[in-house]
Amino acid sequence: MKKIISLLLCGTLLLLLFSCSGNSKQDSDDTSANQTWQSEENVTDALQIRVEGTAGENIVFQLNDSIAAKALYEQLPLSIQVENYSNNEKIFYSPNELDTSDAPLAEGPAGVLAYYAPWGNVVLFYGKCGGASGLYALGEAVSGADQIETLSGEIQVSRVK
Repeated sequence: MKKIISLLLCGTLLLLLFSCSGNSKQDSDDTSANQTWQSEENVTDALQIRVEGTAGENIVFQLNDSIAAKALYEQLPLSIQVENYSNNEKIFYSPNELDTSDAPLAEGPAGVLAYYAPWGNVVLFYGKCGGASGLYALGEAVSGADQIETLSGEIQVSRVK
Protein backbone atom coordinates (compact mmCIF):
# COMPACT_ATOMS: atom_id res chain seq x y z
CA MET A 1 0.00 0.00 0.00
CA LYS A 2 2.85 2.36 0.86
CA LYS A 3 4.43 1.65 -2.56
CA ILE A 4 1.20 2.52 -4.37
CA ILE A 5 0.84 5.78 -2.43
CA SER A 6 4.51 6.60 -3.09
CA LEU A 7 4.08 5.91 -6.81
CA LEU A 8 0.94 8.05 -6.95
CA LEU A 9 2.70 10.91 -5.15
CA CYS A 10 5.74 10.66 -7.45
CA GLY A 11 3.49 10.59 -10.51
CA THR A 12 1.57 13.62 -9.26
CA LEU A 13 4.82 15.50 -8.61
CA LEU A 14 6.10 14.66 -12.09
CA LEU A 15 2.87 15.87 -13.65
CA LEU A 16 3.09 19.12 -11.68
CA LEU A 17 6.70 19.65 -12.72
CA PHE A 18 5.95 19.08 -16.40
CA SER A 19 2.87 21.26 -16.39
CA CYS A 20 4.67 24.08 -14.58
CA SER A 21 7.63 24.01 -16.93
CA GLY A 22 5.23 23.97 -19.88
CA ASN A 23 3.43 27.03 -18.52
CA SER A 24 6.72 28.82 -17.97
CA LYS A 25 7.65 28.31 -21.60
CA GLN A 26 4.20 29.48 -22.68
CA ASP A 27 4.43 32.50 -20.37
CA SER A 28 7.89 33.26 -21.74
CA ASP A 29 6.62 33.00 -25.32
CA ASP A 30 3.66 35.25 -24.48
CA THR A 31 5.97 37.78 -22.84
CA SER A 32 8.31 37.84 -25.87
CA ALA A 33 5.40 38.30 -28.24
CA ASN A 34 3.99 41.05 -26.04
CA GLN A 35 7.35 42.85 -25.87
CA THR A 36 7.68 42.70 -29.65
CA TRP A 37 4.18 44.08 -30.06
CA GLN A 38 4.89 46.87 -27.56
CA SER A 39 8.12 47.78 -29.37
CA GLU A 40 6.33 47.99 -32.71
CA GLU A 41 3.54 49.99 -31.06
CA ASN A 42 6.05 52.50 -29.68
CA VAL A 43 7.52 53.05 -33.12
CA THR A 44 4.14 53.69 -34.69
CA ASP A 45 2.95 55.81 -31.76
CA ALA A 46 5.76 58.37 -32.02
CA LEU A 47 4.36 61.86 -31.56
CA GLN A 48 4.40 64.21 -34.53
CA ILE A 49 3.12 67.74 -34.94
CA ARG A 50 2.35 69.82 -38.02
CA VAL A 51 3.03 73.54 -38.39
CA GLU A 52 1.09 75.24 -41.17
CA GLY A 53 1.70 78.79 -42.30
CA THR A 54 -0.46 81.30 -44.15
CA ALA A 55 1.61 80.96 -47.33
CA GLY A 56 1.07 77.19 -47.51
CA GLU A 57 4.05 76.13 -45.41
CA ASN A 58 3.69 72.61 -44.09
CA ILE A 59 6.33 71.38 -41.64
CA VAL A 60 6.14 68.10 -39.72
CA PHE A 61 8.19 67.59 -36.57
CA GLN A 62 8.93 64.27 -34.89
CA LEU A 63 8.88 64.88 -31.13
CA ASN A 64 11.31 63.27 -28.74
CA ASP A 65 10.16 61.33 -25.69
CA SER A 66 10.66 64.13 -23.15
CA ILE A 67 8.03 65.38 -20.73
CA ALA A 68 8.31 68.82 -22.34
CA ALA A 69 7.58 67.50 -25.85
CA LYS A 70 4.58 65.53 -24.58
CA ALA A 71 3.29 68.61 -22.72
CA LEU A 72 3.49 70.70 -25.90
CA TYR A 73 1.66 67.95 -27.79
CA GLU A 74 -1.12 67.98 -25.16
CA GLN A 75 -1.65 71.75 -25.71
CA LEU A 76 -2.51 71.26 -29.39
CA PRO A 77 -4.15 72.42 -31.56
CA LEU A 78 -2.94 76.02 -31.43
CA SER A 79 -3.56 78.99 -33.62
CA ILE A 80 -0.70 81.28 -32.62
CA GLN A 81 1.54 84.14 -33.77
CA VAL A 82 5.04 83.24 -34.93
CA GLU A 83 7.79 85.84 -34.62
CA ASN A 84 11.22 86.34 -36.16
CA TYR A 85 14.10 86.04 -33.76
CA SER A 86 17.78 86.36 -34.58
CA ASN A 87 18.86 85.25 -38.05
CA ASN A 88 18.17 81.52 -37.76
CA GLU A 89 14.92 80.95 -35.89
CA LYS A 90 11.21 81.59 -35.56
CA ILE A 91 9.51 81.54 -32.17
CA PHE A 92 6.08 81.30 -30.60
CA TYR A 93 5.04 81.29 -26.98
CA SER A 94 3.66 78.12 -25.47
CA PRO A 95 0.37 78.73 -23.60
CA ASN A 96 1.71 76.75 -20.63
CA GLU A 97 5.21 76.31 -19.25
CA LEU A 98 6.89 73.05 -20.24
CA ASP A 99 8.65 70.78 -17.72
CA THR A 100 12.22 70.35 -19.02
CA SER A 101 13.45 68.05 -16.24
CA ASP A 102 14.29 65.19 -18.63
CA ALA A 103 14.66 67.09 -21.91
CA PRO A 104 18.04 66.99 -23.67
CA LEU A 105 19.81 70.24 -24.52
CA ALA A 106 19.15 71.46 -28.07
CA GLU A 107 21.84 71.66 -30.71
CA GLY A 108 22.04 70.67 -34.34
CA PRO A 109 21.23 71.50 -37.93
CA ALA A 110 18.27 73.43 -39.33
CA GLY A 111 14.98 71.77 -38.41
CA VAL A 112 15.54 71.52 -34.66
CA LEU A 113 12.42 72.18 -32.58
CA ALA A 114 13.31 73.48 -29.13
CA TYR A 115 11.99 75.20 -26.01
CA TYR A 116 13.78 78.14 -24.42
CA ALA A 117 12.78 77.74 -20.78
CA PRO A 118 13.85 81.19 -19.48
CA TRP A 119 11.36 82.92 -21.83
CA GLY A 120 8.83 80.11 -22.30
CA ASN A 121 9.01 80.12 -26.09
CA VAL A 122 9.09 77.33 -28.65
CA VAL A 123 11.85 77.74 -31.23
CA LEU A 124 11.81 76.51 -34.82
CA PHE A 125 15.34 76.66 -36.24
CA TYR A 126 15.75 77.31 -39.97
CA GLY A 127 19.50 77.72 -39.50
CA LYS A 128 21.97 75.83 -37.35
CA CYS A 129 21.03 75.54 -33.67
CA GLY A 130 24.22 76.24 -31.76
CA GLY A 131 22.76 75.51 -28.34
CA ALA A 132 22.39 77.71 -25.28
CA SER A 133 21.83 77.37 -21.58
CA GLY A 134 18.11 76.77 -21.02
CA LEU A 135 17.46 75.65 -24.62
CA TYR A 136 15.95 72.15 -24.69
CA ALA A 137 15.29 69.85 -27.65
CA LEU A 138 11.67 68.88 -28.33
CA GLY A 139 12.18 67.19 -31.71
CA GLU A 140 13.24 67.71 -35.28
CA ALA A 141 11.65 68.35 -38.66
CA VAL A 142 11.00 65.23 -40.72
CA SER A 143 9.62 67.24 -43.63
CA GLY A 144 9.42 70.88 -44.64
CA ALA A 145 12.41 72.21 -42.67
CA ASP A 146 13.24 74.45 -45.65
CA GLN A 147 9.87 76.22 -45.15
CA ILE A 148 10.46 77.38 -41.56
CA GLU A 149 12.18 80.59 -42.64
CA THR A 150 9.11 81.84 -44.56
CA LEU A 151 6.66 81.41 -41.65
CA SER A 152 5.03 84.65 -40.54
CA GLY A 153 1.89 85.87 -38.81
CA GLU A 154 -0.55 83.34 -37.49
CA ILE A 155 0.38 79.67 -37.76
CA GLN A 156 -1.58 76.51 -37.03
CA VAL A 157 0.13 73.90 -34.87
CA SER A 158 -1.68 70.56 -34.69
CA ARG A 159 -1.20 66.88 -33.95
CA VAL A 160 -0.41 64.55 -36.83
CA LYS A 161 -2.68 61.52 -36.68
